[in-house]
Parts: sequence; C-alpha cells; structure tokens
Amino acid sequence: MTKQLIVRGAPQEYKLKAHAWDSLESHLNRRNIKNVLILHGEKSWEAVKPYFPELSITTAYHYYGGQCTDAAAESFASLCNQKKFDGIIAVGGGKVADLGKFVAYKAHLPIIILPTLAATCAAYTPLSVVYDEAGIMLRYDIFPKASDLVLIDPAVILASPRELMIAGIGDTLAKWYESHAIISQLTVKPIEVQVAEFAAQKCREILITESSAALEAMAQNQLNQAFIDVVEANILLAGMVGGFGDEYGRTAGAHSLHDAMTVLPGSHQQLHGNKVAYGILVQLMIEENLTEIEQLLPFYHQLNLPTSLAEMNLHLTEEEYQAVAERACAPGEMIHLMKQTITPDLVIQKMKALEAFTQE
Repeated sequence: MTKQLIVRGAPQEYKLKAHAWDSLESHLNRRNIKNVLILHGEKSWEAVKPYFPELSITTAYHYYGGQCTDAAAESFASLCNQKKFDGIIAVGGGKVADLGKFVAYKAHLPIIILPTLAATCAAYTPLSVVYDEAGIMLRYDIFPKASDLVLIDPAVILASPRELMIAGIGDTLAKWYESHAIISQLTVKPIEVQVAEFAAQKCREILITESSAALEAMAQNQLNQAFIDVVEANILLAGMVGGFGDEYGRTAGAHSLHDAMTVLPGSHQQLHGNKVAYGILVQLMIEENLTEIEQLLPFYHQLNLPTSLAEMNLHLTEEEYQAVAERACAPGEMIHLMKQTITPDLVIQKMKALEAFTQE
C-alpha cells in the first residue's frame, strides 16, 4: 500500500532561543540578503514591534492583507521583482507564514519566518494553504524547497493571545488521530513513516500532559519548560509528522471537516484549530471510537475547545449539513484516506450523532 514518499523533514535552519530575533541581522548577512520585504500581520505586528530588531539593511514593511490568496501572492511576487528584493521575512501567524512561503516560491527568493503564535505548524512546513477572497479554503500547495530559517523567541509567543495557543493545541492534537487513521492501515511502515508516527505520538502525549502548565505560564507571563514543550509540539513536532510521513502524516478526517466548514460564513468567526479539534471528534465518531471521545472530553472542557457545533454557535440547516458533508467528501479529499468508506450521508449522520452524544 505504501506509495513513494517525499521527505520534507524540516526548514534549512530552525532556532528557538530567548531573544532569538536579535540575531536576525547576522542570519541575513550570512545569506547575503541586503534588500528585504517584511510581510506582517496587523494586530500581531503592533504587539511584537518592540521585539523586532533594528535592521541596517534596506527594508520594506507591508501588511500582508489578511488572507493567503493567489492574488496576494501574485501581487507581492511582482513587487519583489519590481523592487529587486533578495529575501522575504514573514512575521506573524500561519496565514502570514503561508503567504510569505507562497510569494518566496513565486519570486524565487529565500524565506525567513518569525512566528508570533504557536497556533499551527505553518512556520515549519514547506506548504501554503490557499484561500479565496471570501475565506473559503481552495487547496494547499507543496513547495520543492524548505523555508530558509525559522526564528522563534518564546517570549514573543508567551505574550500572544491565550485562545490562539489553545487553537494551536487543538490543531496539533489532530496530528495523532489523523496520522494514526492512515498509518494503522499499513502492514509495512517505512522508516520515514515510523518517524512521523513517533512525532505524532509525542504531540498527543505532550499536549495532554503539559498544556495546563503551559497555559499557566501564559497567565503568569513566566516561561516554563511545559510552555516551550507545547510551542515546539505545535510547530516543530507537528511539522515533522507531515514532513516525514508525507500524505500518511498530513491530514485525514479532522482537517477535511475543517476545510468543509469554511463553506459556512458563520464558521469564519471560529479559529482554525478549534474547528480542527471539533473535526477530531467527528472523525472518531466515524471510526466508532466513543471510548476515545470520552477520554478526550475532559481535556477539551479544561481548555474550552469546542465539542459540538452548538458550542461554536453553529446551528446548521439540512442544506448546510449537506453542503459541509459534500465538501468533506469531495473527490481527492484526505478523509478518503481513512479505512472507512466515507459518504456525505455518513458524515451528516456522525456530525448529528456527535451533537447528541456531547449534549447527553
């Protein structure tokens, strides 16, 4: 069953260290980058500006626009050619990182990522999730080259919003459930897949045991080892699962549900990781693994992760259930990598069963 795997294990360089951003200029000098485009978020940029070092090279700062779209990537790539930038720095969350990687690919430039959140593994992985202007997820593009550098200052992430860290935990927890749904079907596991499986298991173990202490660190504004472990689980370990496992470690049911829910305008208020966390429970329903759902529910409640559509304030009509289920089951969706035969009717049945189960 094993297909040919491509390992995309890590960025070329990765560094997590106190005041890591202060070394940015030396990293640019080593790469001979003299004229750089800096893409950043809006609120996140205001929050992290005090941490961002003064650079003596030529810099151009641009708000990324709020979404990773084809049009935004095209526009910034053309700006890179115009202004003769020789490097790109993306400062922000997952969408800024994804747009930075997409622009770098189009403009054939090195990309350096300075994460301000630990809400996804976007800083680590050589792929971008591309949306349309309405916020509906279109596809993800995998690039032939890793990011050049990921530079993480834990103090920056310590000061980030707690709800985004929790969403990151929800997103990363899915690494185990989605990869296990696929890898468990293999009779022979190549070494690369074994590495992905190990990383996925470590994600679950660290998140279940250390998330409370990590969130306490944020509440006290005091770094501890649990916080650093959870940050690295959300970024590094999560990136390794897909990086080594390729499609055996990327996504299955939970992310297919997330992507399908983007057709609901009301879902755009919900954070990516919250919708993925909900998707884990629907996937477990499809697998008829109620025992695992029961074991996860106290953890979800402790972190305030959504366990139902109702908790996300989403009350779907029959037409909306149908639209979500059909999108989740579209040809080529990763949900079909699960061993069950998945149909829109089954997805609707299990989504409704989860609502009933979590409201008992």
